[in-house]
Amino acid sequence: MKTSEIKALLDEPACSHNEKEKSGCARPKPGATAGGCSFDGAQIALLPIADVAHIVHGPIGCAGSSWDNRGTRSSGVTLYRTGMTTDLSETDVVMGRAEKRLFHAIKQAVEDYQPAAVFVYNTCVTALIGDDVGAVCKAASERWGVPVVPVDAAGFYGTKNLGNRLGGEAMFKHVIGTREPEPARPHPAGIRTHDIALIGEYNIAGEFWHVAPLLDELGLRVLGTLSGDARFREVQTMHRAEATMVVCAKALLNVARKMKEKFGIPYFEGSFYGVADMSAALRDFARLLNDADLTARTEALIAREEAKADAALEPWRARLKDKRVLLYTGGVKSWSIVSALQDLGMKVVATGTKKSTEEDKARIREIMGNDARMIEDGSPKALLSTYKDYKADILIAGGRNLYTALKARIPFLDINQEREFGYAGYAGMAELAKQLALTMESPVWQAVRAPAPWAANIVAAVANA
Repeated sequence: MKTSEIKALLDEPACSHNEKEKSGCARPKPGATAGGCSFDGAQIALLPIADVAHIVHGPIGCAGSSWDNRGTRSSGVTLYRTGMTTDLSETDVVMGRAEKRLFHAIKQAVEDYQPAAVFVYNTCVTALIGDDVGAVCKAASERWGVPVVPVDAAGFYGTKNLGNRLGGEAMFKHVIGTREPEPARPHPAGIRTHDIALIGEYNIAGEFWHVAPLLDELGLRVLGTLSGDARFREVQTMHRAEATMVVCAKALLNVARKMKEKFGIPYFEGSFYGVADMSAALRDFARLLNDADLTARTEALIAREEAKADAALEPWRARLKDKRVLLYTGGVKSWSIVSALQDLGMKVVATGTKKSTEEDKARIREIMGNDARMIEDGSPKALLSTYKDYKADILIAGGRNLYTALKARIPFLDINQEREFGYAGYAGMAELAKQLALTMESPVWQAVRAPAPWAANIVAAVANA
C-alpha cells in the first residue's frame, strides 16, 4: 500500500476532530502496535463474514490462534472459524516461493471448502519482500471463478484502528456494489419496507440477535452488516441501502463516508448499548428514511420496549444503584457502555481511552462531564491503583485484564470481543444488569479476602515456639 493511501485513511475527513483541527489520527510510533497491529485490525473487521475463506499470507505466527478467537456468532455457516495460512518459512522467503504458496493455498481453500469468496491478508513479511498479492488474487479468481479479495494491511502500517479502515477499504474497492440485492418480500404486516446497512457491528456473543427482530418488525431489512453474522453476497449489495448506521464509531467510518459520496446513502453514528441509545438508534433510522408511518410505528415500538425493559431492570437497578465502576476498554465501548451503566444507576469513575478516537473522547465528556477521568495506561499497576483510589466496586475490561483482577481479588466482568454474553438492545440490558449483579454479589469475594482458616494456627504456633 502506498504511503499516500495510508495517510488518506489517517486523515479521515468524516472525523469531526479532523474537520476542526486538521490533525488526523495519531501516526504510528515504534511499539504502538503492541495492543494490536493493522493486520489484527483488518482481521477483526472482516473475519465475521462467515462464508469466506480467510487466508493469512505470512508466517504461522501471524495466524496465531485464529480459530474461534473472537466472540462473533454466526446463524449458519462457520467457515470463518477455520484458521488458514500460507505458513511461510525462511526458505520460502529466500527462494521466492511465497507467491506460489499463496496460489496453491487459494486452490486448496476453494476446492476443500467451496467458499463464497477468499480473502487474502497481507502481513509484514510478505509486504517487505514485495509479494504482488493483488496479482495473485486476480489470477486465482480467474482460474477458479471465485472472488479472491486482497486485504493489504501489513502490521507495520500502523495500529488496529488503521487496520479496521484498511479492511473496510478493501470491501469498498472490491466487494460493495458488485451484486444487486434480491427484491424484498412483502412484509407480513403489509407495511412498507426499507433497506438499511450496518457498519462496525460484529454480533459479539450473538447480541445483534436482540436487535434484529425489532428491525424486522419495523420493516427495516438489513441488506448487509460489516461484518457481524454477514455473508459475502450481502456485503456485495450494501450499496443499495437507503440508510446506514455506523455502530463502531470510527473504525469503519471511511466506508460510510464513501458510500454516501458514491451512492448517496445517508448515515449516522449510534450505539445499541443502553436503553436510551437503543431508542435513539431506531429514531435516527426513521429520521433518515423520512417515512411518517415508520416514525409513528417506531415511537410505538420504543414505548412498548422501554416499558418492558424498565420492568425487567427494576429489581436489578435496586441492587446496582450507586455502585462504582472502573471501565477499561476502547473505541465505541469507551462511551456507549458508560451510557448503558448510567441507565442502571451506576457511576463510572473512569474509562479507558487507549484505542479511542478524539470523537470517542468527546462523547465521553458529553456523557460524563468535562472532569471525566480517562485512562491511557492499561498496565496492571495503573488499573489497580485507579481502582483503589476511586473506590470502585467492579472492573469492567477485556479478557487480558482478567487475571489482574483475579490476583487482586476484585470483581471483574469481560466486555470485549471474547465475552460469552450479549449486551446490545433492550434485552441485552437485562443480561448486562444480571451479570453485573451476579459478579459483584458472588460469595467468592468474601471468601478469598478473608484470612485462610489455618492462618490463626500458624500464628499461634510461631508465638509458642
